[in-house]
Amino acid sequence: MPNCHTGVAASRRRVRNNASQMFWPRRTLLAVSSLNRTPARALCVLGVDPAVAGATGYGVVESDGRRCRMLRFGALRPAAAPRGPLATHLRDIHALVGELIAEFRPHGVAVESVFTALNMKTALSLAEVRGVVLLAAAEAGIPSFSYSPREVKATVAGFGQAGKEQVQEMVRAMLRLSETPEPADAADALAVALCHIQIAESEARLSAGLGRASQRGVSRHARSDSQAAAPRIPGRP
Repeated sequence: MPNCHTGVAASRRRVRNNASQMFWPRRTLLAVSSLNRTPARALCVLGVDPAVAGATGYGVVESDGRRCRMLRFGALRPAAAPRGPLATHLRDIHALVGELIAEFRPHGVAVESVFTALNMKTALSLAEVRGVVLLAAAEAGIPSFSYSPREVKATVAGFGQAGKEQVQEMVRAMLRLSETPEPADAADALAVALCHIQIAESEARLSAGLGRASQRGVSRHARSDSQAAAPRIPGRP
């Protein structure tokens, strides 16, 4: 029986040997990188849009708290062989996510959750794809987060029923890209990453505001206690 670790190692060697593309050019629909990186990055997120029959999109986005920039995006489709084994596709996705995590060291991995309207068989297969993505994140000690398609669209496009074209255009505008990101699977992955960044930064701002308000309340309470404890001077109210 072949060793599964040997298969994974061989898969990763194929990735490293292809230094110009980083990933399998035969099955990677698009791999675009931004060479200019933020010197002191605040938040880096890897977004993944998992798929079974189609391409699994991925996108790495970095935010400095003021604006977001794209570091890489693309999509990995299953092997060209018709009805190829799902295990091979799962292995390739696991290796891809592992390589992206090793290269960009994201603070989190954001994954789109399973669409509830799918049939049972497709939903189970999609859950397996999500599983290997979450496994790769856990192996690297990176926290993972899940967002529904409606939540991603509402956060990025402002409308939970937004179409793919609307999402692509909003992603292009938010990342200041010269062209609309293609394919749509990669744009969806970038949208998932942007969704997590917006939610994380909003929660951080809210937490900081509550902390400042709490500190001001403690200071006022301390001043009131000190004034109440101070002795009164005769002749003054």
